[in-house]
Amino acid sequence: MNTLVFDIETIPDVEFGRQLYGLDGLSDAAVARAMQSHAQQKSGSDFLPLLQHRIVAISCAFRSREGFRVWSLGEESASEREIVERFFDGLDKFSPELVSWNGGGFDLPVLHYRGLRWSVPAPRYWETGAEDASFRYNNYLSRFHWRHIDLMDVLAGFQNRARAGLSDTALLLGFPGKLGFDGSQVWDTWLAGDLTRIRRYCETDVLNTYLVFLRFQLMRGQLTATELTSELARVRSYLSASGEPHLQEFLAAWPEQAEAPPS
Repeated sequence: MNTLVFDIETIPDVEFGRQLYGLDGLSDAAVARAMQSHAQQKSGSDFLPLLQHRIVAISCAFRSREGFRVWSLGEESASEREIVERFFDGLDKFSPELVSWNGGGFDLPVLHYRGLRWSVPAPRYWETGAEDASFRYNNYLSRFHWRHIDLMDVLAGFQNRARAGLSDTALLLGFPGKLGFDGSQVWDTWLAGDLTRIRRYCETDVLNTYLVFLRFQLMRGQLTATELTSELARVRSYLSASGEPHLQEFLAAWPEQAEAPPS
């Protein structure tokens, strides 16, 4: 089966915020601050409700018979509608095994709202067996099915108190983790006009997720130790040949001894 690891990056949907709170005339930065203030007052956290997020990047790591690659959907000039369409079109075309880190709790619900916002068809994603019987007991929507593996949720045994962060988990396994940038910096980076940096950060997140996934595949008996070593070497070779500075930085931060589990 094809495996698609994905991650999204979001910013406050300031257009919606203006409409929701009557904030016409304020700058994007001021609207975002007001949205965060409302969230803080309501929930005790300035993290916005998922309905108020706008997607600015979707990055993927894809393992198929043809090999392995990492990229962000669409050109930097692509609209939100286009990148959301591309994501769901990929599911329609390939029906891959989806892998994420907190995708069930964040990425997929946000994609639901944004797909609804832009009237994006996603029949394969919403399939539960009516048209394809193989989806009846293994679909993208059930928390306990394997067609979408939310690694954060699965590794925590579906217990919120046992959840860990992606970067810490990657570092535990000898992988690079975050490289001096995290999600808290996305909004300011967007305001500065640097979507390239956001997309590159998102791509390193899917790389970390994929590497953790490979080790998990060994743990649950889906890869042998030899196969794991081969898959890690495939990723390393791809990064080495890419020429992209952020992928070269990731490779440089990935020590050779992490290519196999400790003996």
